[in-house]
Amino acid sequence: MTMLSRVLGLARDVVVANYFGASGSADAFFVAFKIPNFLRRLFAEGAFAQAFVPVLSEYRTQKDLKAVQMLVNYVAGTLGSVLIAITVLAVVGAPMLTAVFAPGFYMGDEGKFELAAEMLRITFPYLLLISLTAFAGAVLNSYERFAIPAFTPVLLNISLICSAIFLSPLFDPPVLALAWGVMIAGVVQLVFQLPFMAQIHLLPRPKWGWNDPGVRRIMTLMLPALFGVSVTQINLLLDTVLASFLQTGSVSWLYYSDRLAELPLGVFGIAIATVILPSLSRKHAEQSSEHFSSTLNWAMQMVMLIGIPAAVALFILAEPMLVTLFHYGALGDRDVMMAAMSLRAYACGLLAFMLIKVLATGYFSRQDTKTPVKIGIQAAALNMVFNLLLIGPFAHVGLAAATAMSAFLNAGLLLHGLIKTGLFSWSAGWLSSLLRMLAANVAMGVSLYFMMDAPENWLLMDLWQRVMNMAILVTVGGGVYVLVLLICGLRPNHLKHG
Repeated sequence: MTMLSRVLGLARDVVVANYFGASGSADAFFVAFKIPNFLRRLFAEGAFAQAFVPVLSEYRTQKDLKAVQMLVNYVAGTLGSVLIAITVLAVVGAPMLTAVFAPGFYMGDEGKFELAAEMLRITFPYLLLISLTAFAGAVLNSYERFAIPAFTPVLLNISLICSAIFLSPLFDPPVLALAWGVMIAGVVQLVFQLPFMAQIHLLPRPKWGWNDPGVRRIMTLMLPALFGVSVTQINLLLDTVLASFLQTGSVSWLYYSDRLAELPLGVFGIAIATVILPSLSRKHAEQSSEHFSSTLNWAMQMVMLIGIPAAVALFILAEPMLVTLFHYGALGDRDVMMAAMSLRAYACGLLAFMLIKVLATGYFSRQDTKTPVKIGIQAAALNMVFNLLLIGPFAHVGLAAATAMSAFLNAGLLLHGLIKTGLFSWSAGWLSSLLRMLAANVAMGVSLYFMMDAPENWLLMDLWQRVMNMAILVTVGGGVYVLVLLICGLRPNHLKHG
């Protein structure tokens, strides 16, 4: 389901690139969408989910359904009330928020700034709607109903695609249709999940519960996690803030390259982290340290098995991928080349982005949100230093490279902390697994490099030539990778956990 969501997300970006390219209006929309989307990842998928799921799992293990229902009611009412207040303030203060998150717009292009602020008023209520959607998804995930929350983002992509195609001719400027598409998607996504919550008899009846012990625990865990769990997102947002000072198109180039890097991160990194969080929480509650460590070992090996070849492929095939997906309509040749440079920088940090999702889960499942915060602060500080050092000589590419470098520090410190506290120990077979992956990735990378046509030739191809050539590259590259893994001894049972 996550794969379907991400593929449709790429289709959405193809449509947006075709209609709006890397123009000033596209820059304005990406800022107006990124602000509530960033806060959504902090409040919903990030800090809230990581704080809520362990507490809910504990209630489910140790208490009856009535106690779980009361917790769900209080959390829904409290979270909803807080988010309504934040949404009202944000809609009223949209110009101020836009100036904070895109100061380059405020100091430069007045028209782009006003357009971004106008769209932010429309898109910001998405934070309220999607946070409640994520709350419902966290409950369903805790009850092993993974498919419905994973499918829900598909509805956002469908809404934006339809808005760009059918609604944009009705608006002036046309890009306003995308903002309304975001709002519509929020309503549809929330309503879609409610029947499935009713199936497990946990449809919430929202109640204000600020003083409820369960809500208090979640808030205590959530506050430090607001920073720790979403350091990567904070770094990406800082990229947008600084990119707003650069030439027009920089925000869009970073957006398109980040979207390609997000595909493997979302399909595998976040999916694996989502699946293991309830399991790790139960293992911790049962004090089963051996199974806790083995689950993390399995998750890390799965991430590396997918993350390393994904990074190699994105690095080598940056231009062909961007050309095949986005080089239509309003997106020009130069836009593709500029986005390819930042894509290569993001690709270098892809494995670290994926490992952070898994390793941080090892802390959150134990209701330890403070340690990832301390590590996150160090990574964010390093990211800002690298940003300031690299933005001058390398512009938007320097911003992407800084994010990648700081991600490796983040992942390394998270892993070190788990090993130091005895929560993680290397299982047997790691060395042989790494050697297998090294051989397979080298073989795949060499194959792709020598098969790939020059970027200039890709720009001249028509749609079907691009699709056919890309399909051949993907098939051969993937085939070589799997074949070498099998030759080196990998077997399907190695992929199973437990």
